[in-house]
Amino acid sequence: MSKIRMNTEFRNKILNRYSENAEQEITQEKDAFNDAREKVDALYPKAFELAKAVVGRSYPSDDVQTCRSLKAKYGNPLDVVAKDKCFYFSYAKDQLDEDEDESDRNVSEHFDFGLFGSVGDSSYSDDTGKQFAYAYKREELKAKECNPDILAQQNGKEDNPHKTKHIDANDKALGYTKYSSYNSDDDNSVGITKQFDSQFYLDIIGTSHCRSRTIACNREEFKVFQMLKQAKANVITCHQKWIDSIEKQKQAMKTGLKAYRYLSEGVELMKELDIEIDEAELVRCNSTGLTIYNPQNLASMIKGMKNTHITREQKIAIRKEYERQNKVN
Repeated sequence: MSKIRMNTEFRNKILNRYSENAEQEITQEKDAFNDAREKVDALYPKAFELAKAVVGRSYPSDDVQTCRSLKAKYGNPLDVVAKDKCFYFSYAKDQLDEDEDESDRNVSEHFDFGLFGSVGDSSYSDDTGKQFAYAYKREELKAKECNPDILAQQNGKEDNPHKTKHIDANDKALGYTKYSSYNSDDDNSVGITKQFDSQFYLDIIGTSHCRSRTIACNREEFKVFQMLKQAKANVITCHQKWIDSIEKQKQAMKTGLKAYRYLSEGVELMKELDIEIDEAELVRCNSTGLTIYNPQNLASMIKGMKNTHITREQKIAIRKEYERQNKVN
C-alpha cells in the first residue's frame, strides 16, 4: 500500500491533538500557575477581612446607619452611602529618606478586590485586570468554548480582529460589561463577574471616586493588601510563562510537520512524544474530528447532497405519513 502524503489538514489535526495534550500535561510551568492561583485563593479572605476592619474604622457602621436613616427621612439629597470594592489605602512613614520631604511621608496605593481589578500601576481596570480574570477563571472560560489564553498568546502584538474576537467572547462569558463601577448600585456586570465581585463590597460614606477618599491604615496592614495584589500579578506572570512554553512547543511542531512529506512521519513523531495517535483515525476523520469516511457515513453524506428540493405535495405527504405513524404508535 502506498504511503499517504502529508497535507495541511493532517498537519492541523496532529497539531490540535498535540495542543490538547500539552494543556493537560503536568509540567513545572503548569504547576507554578496552579500554585499561584491557590495562593490568591488563600490571601483573598485574609486581605478582605482586614480591609473590612480598616474601612470600618474610617466609616463606622453607626455612622453608615445614621446616613441611611437621614436619607430615608430627607431623600436623595442625603444619599451619601455607597458600597465599594476598590479603595485607596494609605499609611504614613515613620522616617523620611534624605532625598524626601514631608510631601513624601504618606504612601498610598489603589487596591481593587474585583475580578477585573487592576493589579498594575493604573488606578482602574486595564489589561492586567483582564489578564488576571482570564487566567484565574480559565476553566470556566474553556467550558464555555472560549480562549482564556488569548492575551498571553498575543502578548506584545498589536490589536487585531482575531484578538478582539476572543476578548469580546471572554468578557461576555464572564459577564464583564467593560463598565465596572466603583459603586455596586451602578455596576452592570452580570454572571461570574457579578457573583465574584459581590463578595467584596463594603459600605463607605461619600459617593465620589475612591481616589478622593484615601483610607488610613498602618504599614503592616498595607503590606497585606500589597501581598494580595502581588499574588494576583504573579498569576498573570505564571500563566504567561506556561502559555509561552506551549506556544514554543507548537511552533517547533509546526516547523517539523511542515517538513514532513508523509503522514506516517507525523504519527511517528507523536509516538516519540508519548502521544497515542492512529494513522487510520486521522484518515477517517475530517478536520473537526468527525468520522465521515466509513462507507455508511460517506454514503449518507453524498445522498444528502442531491434531490434536496421538496415539492409542496411531497411535504404534505411526508406530514401525513408522520401523523399516521404517531397515531399507530
